[in-house]
Amino acid sequence: MKCHYCDDEAAFAASTEGVKVGLCEVHFRERLEELSDADELQALKEHVDVDRA
Repeated sequence: MKCHYCDDEAAFAASTEGVKVGLCEVHFRERLEELSDADELQALKEHVDVDRA
């Protein structure tokens, strides 16, 4: 599976309502940063164990 934003190989896949989207590591981290101020991040943290370096 390719990244939704670029042609790199997807390292992560997310799905919602039957739609599956792949993200490379770079774009996954960028999306997490964008969501860091959003309430949705708390829900995501409950489903995914993410350790920040």
